[in-house]
Amino acid sequence: MTLPQNVAATADAKAASPKPIVLVPACNRMLGEHPFHIAGKKYIDAVRLAGGQPLIVPSAEEAELEALLGLADGVLLTGSPSNVHPSHFGEEVLDPSLPLDPLRDSWTLPLIRRVIDRGIPLFTICRGTQETNVALGGSLYQAVHAHEGHEDHRGADGAPAAEVYAPAHDVVVAEGGVLAKVVGQSRFEVNSVHGQAVNRLADGLRVEARAPDGVVEAFSVADSAGFSLCVQWHPEWLAADNPVSMKMLTAFGEACRRYREGRRGPHP
Repeated sequence: MTLPQNVAATADAKAASPKPIVLVPACNRMLGEHPFHIAGKKYIDAVRLAGGQPLIVPSAEEAELEALLGLADGVLLTGSPSNVHPSHFGEEVLDPSLPLDPLRDSWTLPLIRRVIDRGIPLFTICRGTQETNVALGGSLYQAVHAHEGHEDHRGADGAPAAEVYAPAHDVVVAEGGVLAKVVGQSRFEVNSVHGQAVNRLADGLRVEARAPDGVVEAFSVADSAGFSLCVQWHPEWLAADNPVSMKMLTAFGEACRRYREGRRGPHP
């Protein structure tokens, strides 16, 4: 029997890589008058620290998703300056000056649902975490700092990156969850570089950590057939020097290796 060309090419590409292949969806940005697909190097470095082979995906048509998922041993959803368009959770745009990325929305939201259905390991950061909540039916605060009882979680405007990504507050880890098992700590410091945050948590998601003001800082998919960990902070920033970040990346990488070997399950 002859395999379809795209399926055969996918199988050949996967067999050629000694490491688990991790899909990293790109953002979309205009540089001058030219559109570019962009993925931050720090996210690619994080995949490598996890022991994976990063594969940046610019975008995908509906018909291309299955071939991509056949190639994937894991998916990492990055942070971004852009926000998920609020129409995906039934709201109008609150601040038109903030960037959006409707092309990314158009294919990552269905991608997330398929990743979870197939049990492919999923690790998400900042915008990627917000995407995951929206993809599964949740909503977001478009400006979390504007809601009574919540702090301002944005980084210092115009400050050097080292200041923007410096530790900002603790997170309190939920007992018995994925994050608790991975990091082995009940509390630790994180950076904070987000204006939006989880409002209504989607059905089937489990809170893994909260900020002192109650904002959801991490969640997992409770009944997922595969590893899932979604965090609101930026563990990829100077990850090699951060023991908590390395524990999370190591757990994600191990889940990707297990998936590649055919050992499915919500590891750890």
